[in-house]
Formats: sequence, structure tokens, C-alpha cells
Amino acid sequence: MFTLFHHSFCPHSRFIRLALGEHGLDVRLVEERVWERREAFLALNPAATTPVLVPEDQPAIPGAAIIAEYLDETHGAGMGDRRLLPTTMSERIEVRRLIAWFNEKFFEEASSPLVTERIYKRFMREDHGGGAPAADVIRAAKANVRYHLAYIGWLAQRRNYLAGDRLTYADLAAAAHLSAIDYLGDVPWIEDDAAKAWYARVKSRPSFRPLLSEWLAGVPASRTYVDLDF
Repeated sequence: MFTLFHHSFCPHSRFIRLALGEHGLDVRLVEERVWERREAFLALNPAATTPVLVPEDQPAIPGAAIIAEYLDETHGAGMGDRRLLPTTMSERIEVRRLIAWFNEKFFEEASSPLVTERIYKRFMREDHGGGAPAADVIRAAKANVRYHLAYIGWLAQRRNYLAGDRLTYADLAAAAHLSAIDYLGDVPWIEDDAAKAWYARVKSRPSFRPLLSEWLAGVPASRTYVDLDF
């Protein structure tokens, strides 16, 4: 049994929840509001970021990339041809490249500002950075979503999945970030049919069901969020 400190709309946390689901691992979820900087949580991860995975009788594992590598090292071989981090060097490089693209570049330019402005700020005290959403930040982030979606579509047109022939961590990372902002209705699916078709396949997987069942009080989900045939 694992314990995962997460936030329901943290894209990095969603990535690890999908990975845990694909591995078939049981997890106890603990919601963490990182802006509150709880001392007990800072002891697990001084960077004060989610997710943090805590295996039984082992040290806490902070950060999505580190957790993904840990899951591959401890459970990847047992996945056989469903392994989320492939075995050949070229494939592993490509998967890691795309993980970094979505967990760093997409996060910084699109998913983080949208989630922060439209969700997190609702729950933050003013001295923690709360307040009214910044319209200019939201506008810039929504514009950035469009070129990231086009890149996903470009990959999806040339490959069966984003990194190659089969599902990998790259698909889970991309889908996790998209799902967080799709809840808000900030993904212009009409602009790229290839990206939309790829996302529909990933979104239909059993590992995605727990994410799609979560709702935020006062912020209704978009029309496309739970619809598998959107």
C-alpha cells in the first residue's frame, strides 16, 4: 500500500495517479494544499510540491519524475510489453524527453497558470497568493495551450501513441495536464482532430476513471470532461 500526497487538480499528481492505476497498485490519497506549507509535509518534501509518494517502510519519494522512475524500477519489469518506460535506449530517451516537455514546459506555460488562477486561488488566503484570477495570465496560458495541442496532434498523426507504438509515461503525462485544464473547458479540441482522438483513447482507460469522477465545488466541469465520446 502506498500513500500519495496530492491535489486533485495538480497535473503532476494526476500523472502519478494514472501511472499507479496502470500498474494496478493500491494507493491511499491525502489531499495536500501546498500553499499552506504544513510542517509535516515539508518534512517529506522541503520543496513543498506535490506529488509525494510514501511506500510502506521506505523513505518518501518527492516529485513526479522521480516517482515514475521508482515505479518503473520496482514494478516495470512485471508489466511485460505494457511497461510504461520501454527497454531500448532510444525509446527511453524519447519517453523521458516528452515527460519533461509536459511536466516542465507545458506545466510552466499552460497548465500551472490556468490551475493556479482558476482553482488554487479560490482556496488561498491573500497572504498565500490568493485573490482574483489574473485575466492576462489566463489569456496567455490559453494561447499557449493551442500550440501544445498542435504538437500533440503532430505526434499523434505520426505514431500510434505519443512516444511510439504503445502507451507510455509520455501519454499519461500529457493526458494528466490536459485533463486538469479540460475540466475548466480550456482545451480547444475543435482545433486538432488527431490530438482529440488520441486523448479520447487515453481518457477511456480504466486508470482514468477516478480522475473523471472528481468534482470541485463551485466550479462545474466542462461539457467535454467526462464525455468519452466528446
